[in-house]
Amino acid sequence: MSPHAADRRHAHRFVAGVVPLVVTAALVAAAGPASGTANADGKARVVRTATLGDIPLGTFSNALLPGTVSDDRGVDIGGIGSDIHPTGRKGEYWTVTDRGPNGQIKVDGTKRRTFPVPGFDPAIVRIRVSGGTVRVLDAIPITTSSGKPVTGLSNQQGRDEAPYSYNARTALTHNPNGLDTEGIVRAADGSFWLVDEYGPSLVHVSARGKVLTRYVPEGLGLTGTDYPVAEALPSVLLHRKTNRGFEGLAQLPGGDLVMAVQSPLSLPDTDAGEASRTTRLLRFSPKKKAVTAEYAYRFDPVNVVDPSEDDTSELKISSVVAVGGNRLLVEERTDKAARLQLVRLDPASNILGGPWDDDTTSPSLEQLDDPAASGVPVLSKKLVVDLGTVAGVPGKIEGIARVDHDTLALINDNDFGMTDGEAAFDSQGRLVDSGVETSVVYVRLPHGI
Repeated sequence: MSPHAADRRHAHRFVAGVVPLVVTAALVAAAGPASGTANADGKARVVRTATLGDIPLGTFSNALLPGTVSDDRGVDIGGIGSDIHPTGRKGEYWTVTDRGPNGQIKVDGTKRRTFPVPGFDPAIVRIRVSGGTVRVLDAIPITTSSGKPVTGLSNQQGRDEAPYSYNARTALTHNPNGLDTEGIVRAADGSFWLVDEYGPSLVHVSARGKVLTRYVPEGLGLTGTDYPVAEALPSVLLHRKTNRGFEGLAQLPGGDLVMAVQSPLSLPDTDAGEASRTTRLLRFSPKKKAVTAEYAYRFDPVNVVDPSEDDTSELKISSVVAVGGNRLLVEERTDKAARLQLVRLDPASNILGGPWDDDTTSPSLEQLDDPAASGVPVLSKKLVVDLGTVAGVPGKIEGIARVDHDTLALINDNDFGMTDGEAAFDSQGRLVDSGVETSVVYVRLPHGI
């Protein structure tokens, strides 16, 4: 039996055995209306909330790839809210985990990135929303060409954060196969496209979870992977901010993909990126296996997106959603608030291959106080909804799907119940859960899209 057939066998064992026994017993319904009536007051509102209950991370992971997790430290499966994509069946969605439980602990004045469950393997997870319950229907582990787990560990020493154990005291080994998975879409042939924050990269994955090709920026020099790597993205992306690579991914009607860089590039340096409100969207043709367009996207001021925040570096794009033609919903957010903007990808706004892709251009795109006034064709946008004003929407929304003309499904990233700092784990090395659950929330818009 091939490794991939074995993986599928274990995935189905998870569905047939673990889900009925563990999920059905543990899932709890969150109260939330499910009315089908129009918004009489002309405001967006939550019409349903469904919650994922507790499934031990070791149970989940070892059902997919036996023996990968020896100690889950009391962590439950979570983090599936990195993105959400409709399966085509009512109430069912594809989601993707991020790289796994991780946090930060300061040691001798320096923050270290912790991986409490280093054997965790990112997975594609199919869920169903039924009443107030989120039910796991299937899960597909993401594997290398030889069927081994990719893991979520940092790739390159010196470029990515060094990985450490749960208490930040023991250094772990970098893994060039590791993926910090975020956005997900499914292609017509059943394969998946994902985006990753490390490279940043665009990852083509088979229907069974095997990495077919990882597309990375020119000049990245990622070696030692157990899958094909193609340097097919603009080299300017090498300046991505740490932990802020690609996060949003959308599939246009013709099959092209749009990737969003989560935050402004650190170009020419970290200070410029932290202060900037200009990030980038890229269009990729799966047929040509190449980027065909690049667009400048301008955030609103941070205190407009989130009135409680004054730090511009907290601005992020976490989701992009195709809504017909060349139109996209773009989510601008902080960890506490989010606004959805409607943009059109105008061919006249394409900046690919121009001076803004040359990292010697001064001032850089990210340094311009008013890019449009400097001749940059910034994408125009129109506010669709301020989710920060909609009661019942949780924080850290990272995935958005269009349910119908006037309804959106949102999913949050609960970070596997982890918090930063030494208090994240007790004296026995067991998780002190944050209490934040993974939820799918339906929001009805008063005017549709």
